Amino acid sequence: MATVDGMNLASAWEAIADHRGDNQALWCGGVGRSWSEFEQRSARLAGALNEVGIGPGDNVACALYNGNEYLEAEFAAFKVRAAPCNVNYRYVEAELRYLIDNSDAKAVFFDHSLAERFDAVRGQLPDVRLWIQVGGDTVPGWAVDHHALIDASSPAPRIDRSGNDLWILYTGGTTGHPKGVMWPHQHLVALTQRYFLQWGLRGAADLDEVPAMVDRIADAGFTPRQLAASPLMHGTSGIGALFNLYLGGSILTLTSRSLDPHELWTVVQEQRVTSASIVGDVFCTPMVEALDEAASAGKPYDLTSLGGITSSGVMWSQPVKDRLIAHARASGSAMVCNDSLGSSEGVGFAAKQSAAGDGSDTETATFALGPNAAVFTEDGRRVEPGSDDRGLLAVGGPIPIGYYGDPIKSAETFREINGSRWSVPGDWATIDADGTVTLLGRGSVSINTGGEKVYPEEVEETLKLLDDVIDANVVGVPDAKWGAAVTAVVQIRPTSTLSDAEIIESLRSTLSGYKLPKQIVRVDDLFRSPNGKADYKWARATAFEALGIEPDSAPA
Repeated sequence: MATVDGMNLASAWEAIADHRGDNQALWCGGVGRSWSEFEQRSARLAGALNEVGIGPGDNVACALYNGNEYLEAEFAAFKVRAAPCNVNYRYVEAELRYLIDNSDAKAVFFDHSLAERFDAVRGQLPDVRLWIQVGGDTVPGWAVDHHALIDASSPAPRIDRSGNDLWILYTGGTTGHPKGVMWPHQHLVALTQRYFLQWGLRGAADLDEVPAMVDRIADAGFTPRQLAASPLMHGTSGIGALFNLYLGGSILTLTSRSLDPHELWTVVQEQRVTSASIVGDVFCTPMVEALDEAASAGKPYDLTSLGGITSSGVMWSQPVKDRLIAHARASGSAMVCNDSLGSSEGVGFAAKQSAAGDGSDTETATFALGPNAAVFTEDGRRVEPGSDDRGLLAVGGPIPIGYYGDPIKSAETFREINGSRWSVPGDWATIDADGTVTLLGRGSVSINTGGEKVYPEEVEETLKLLDDVIDANVVGVPDAKWGAAVTAVVQIRPTSTLSDAEIIESLRSTLSGYKLPKQIVRVDDLFRSPNGKADYKWARATAFEALGIEPDSAPA
């Protein structure tokens, strides 16, 4: 898969707006934006960024819920050759301060619900030149309103740009600190070539060919209408939105701050959505239950426009897929479930598809190895299919250039093996003789809970700040709703009177809600290996025994 050298997303989107300006680009809650409106509003925001000196090489943080404004902010940053950076809106003050500081953000787009949190830390972020609030009845004096800023600003002039301009996707790190994965535009564009191969069409070789490419897609009936049901701040919807806008498509988002499955299916039905991005069972289970309810009421949703649903980064179990596919089949939809094994550090490690009527019955954790992927042992030897050797999943081709401001971690993850460059985030796997990959887990023992990654070290360090806690390990245990429940195995001082609920509540000012332990398991002595390192195998077995969970339960 060749890199489309020099292709820049902002320049491509401008070409699409000029060519098909009346087509819909964005939609949320009944508010649609044509490609012309999308480009003009973003140009005015870019003009405001220019006014405060933000330009090539700078970074712009997006602490926003899903909505049209999220993509306008990204387009505005791209226009001035700055890199937009995602910010988790669940973060509390200390986490927000860390990420804005770590990213060297010069401007911050933030949802009005985060105003109080940012106000508490903005004095520690002197490099931020512009705070832009989205939504809310009142705007603090230190910020400006998003829509008012658009009305008051002149459009930024169009400029020449580079395919090496960046989009930065922050993800959790093995130490619990977020790391910004740097994706060049031309590498992201190169990944869209998989669509053209699938469709039997030709992509654009350069910027001048973008309008004709969009026409070819439209003439073939493949123009996407993607419902970004999962957060745009995560890679599954975030990367998908960039891809589908490059194809001249439309991105639709929901108004609910937490998943409302009936809103989702109503939008699919009324807006003729062609694809949707979700996060595994935590999304799909309530979606299927909503379909069950509608069918029982004699008012099934129309799914005929929906060609595919994509999930990545968390377990999507086959039984839940089967229930979804049954509804799709009943509706007459040819929908495909695309279960992608990817990460912020790379796309295309492995995947599997389940389609309506194909009788798929594959195991939940098995995938087909991607065309640019391989499994390597720790010493760099390629694992032979069928050998039963365990190794680390790796993907080559168009991959990120590293972590922002962290050359050491970059070298650990983005490695040169046998003369080629690979992304190796740390997922262990085996590969069968037929190319089937079985995912074993992340070596960093991260916990995937409801689509969010929680790293044990961060929670452990926060627990051990409590006077009554002597030591702690944090593990994930199987949970029907979240996939994995964050569970703390703690050694408490004998004189402590703290209840489990009080321990959890005391962490709330430091950790986001999704990182808080769902349960506490108390032990008299916390076991560590002779070198002082955590023994997560022991901690997990201890948690399983205390909670009455069978040892052979699905991995958390």
